[in-house]
Amino acid sequence: MIIQPVVNVAEICAQKGVKNVILSPGSRCAPLTIAFARHKAFLVRTVSDERAAAFIALGLALTTGQPTVLICTSGTAALNYAPAVAEAFFQQVPLLILTADRPPEWIDQLDGQTIRQQNVFGQHIKSSYTFPVDFSTPDAVWHSERMVSEALNEAMAFPGGPVHINVPLREPFYPSPGEPVKFDNKVKIIAEEESAYMMSPQLSLKLQEEILRHRKVLVVAGQQTYDPHLLQSLHAFAESTGAVIVGDVISNIQELPAVVRHQDVFLSCPNAEKLKQLQPDLLITFGKSVISKSLKLYLRNYKPNTHWHVQPAGQVADTFQALTKIIRCSATSLFSGLTGSTKTDAAYVRAWRGMDKKAGNFLSAYTADSGYHELAVVARFFKQLPHKSNLHLANSMSVRYANILALQPDQEVEVFANRGTSGIDGSTSTAVGCALASSKITTLLTGDLAFFYDRNGLWHNYLPQNLRIVLLNNHAGGIFRLIDGPRQQPELEPFFETEQALNAENTARDFNLHYVAVRNINELEKALPGFLSTDTGAGIMEIFTNSSSNAAAFDKYRQAVRSIEF
Repeated sequence: MIIQPVVNVAEICAQKGVKNVILSPGSRCAPLTIAFARHKAFLVRTVSDERAAAFIALGLALTTGQPTVLICTSGTAALNYAPAVAEAFFQQVPLLILTADRPPEWIDQLDGQTIRQQNVFGQHIKSSYTFPVDFSTPDAVWHSERMVSEALNEAMAFPGGPVHINVPLREPFYPSPGEPVKFDNKVKIIAEEESAYMMSPQLSLKLQEEILRHRKVLVVAGQQTYDPHLLQSLHAFAESTGAVIVGDVISNIQELPAVVRHQDVFLSCPNAEKLKQLQPDLLITFGKSVISKSLKLYLRNYKPNTHWHVQPAGQVADTFQALTKIIRCSATSLFSGLTGSTKTDAAYVRAWRGMDKKAGNFLSAYTADSGYHELAVVARFFKQLPHKSNLHLANSMSVRYANILALQPDQEVEVFANRGTSGIDGSTSTAVGCALASSKITTLLTGDLAFFYDRNGLWHNYLPQNLRIVLLNNHAGGIFRLIDGPRQQPELEPFFETEQALNAENTARDFNLHYVAVRNINELEKALPGFLSTDTGAGIMEIFTNSSSNAAAFDKYRQAVRSIEF
């Protein structure tokens, strides 16, 4: 029989509001699997590959904002969760990871499927717990129930993140035939009220006085999920103060019409006098990572006098090497409290917006007339993106192309990317998780290495029909031809740019996906509208390009940028 405290793990998760569960088959985890599968509160899905399972769970949690439960058996199964756990940790996404384990007396005794699972995720986890193995006393039951509540509270507490409970289990794992599994609705629940992280009136007055000393105010938004309340307060702040707002494509602030979005282009300008005009007195940052290397290098070289970072809790990074103050409140509260507090120098605003407009005009002209290469392909794809859809960006060149080109305010596209660790390993799986949690068309823009690396993200029985995959296949790791270091080395081929001859047609056939192959601009423009329509169903559009041609076109693009008269 299954011991009741293990069954109660599912009941506690249900009472704490968990909805989504991703499990991978195994025998040691059978008590957990049965408990969650038989509970009516959950949508339980089985994904055999634990690495893909964990990234699908990440995509679900990213999209819903609520913890996803992950369940696996003992041994190396847990290690396969590690890439997604690290991504969730740095992207601050709530996951509850339940790993079945051998009981402590059998660790290091050469028993099958046994590794050292306590604290297996090291420093890439918010908290790690070990479930009791002996329930002979009431205190052990109290301990187990308290632990699950604490773990879920910790996963959701700002900043959110993954929490691990290692669950040692002794045999028998399965109930007898016909034996019912009963859930105890009187389990111990510890609730935790969410904090609004409001700025105090005293702090608001203090910052209003301080901001008056600065006439050149620059706001940089890092990665974050779409938040309409933040957009409202940021818009009011920008309108009343004139502050310049800069956001990468993953910042999800592109709906604001005045946002500077082409910084990747114009901050490559070689004119030091022009760049000096953009230097802020006060830099205000919020959110997580920034993609734009040009922006990061610019602010490290043209440092502000004062740099405030807004973050309610947790460790704060000094990304631009200029940090002078940490403000512990939400960004929404800060910008609401500072609306109308100062007036940014008009010439400063014109300098940023003027260069941004010229960069946008240049990109439109260049991508329209420069031939068939990946940057031009992505530009056309962006123009066809469905209104109010989801966009997932794989790492390597996909996310970089997207950040160069940017999205327009009226598209209302929500953007996701695994930029916590910036790995290529789970891009497809994360997009699948998002599509499972959303009714919107969800499009993944990915490269060939990222796609083929994560094909098991499609290997399950839950393929969402709103998923679209746009695959840039140049048959190589094309980014290495675009980076000065590796492309100048004799080892470029085959040790950096690893050539591969695969295409996705067989993958589409294996998983019953609609498939379209594209080899030129005319085919692309003809195929995109139908492929992205709501009626097409899940599919792959494979866009074939040449790595050397892409590199040559990107060099030409960079030379053209340097010649712009900003």
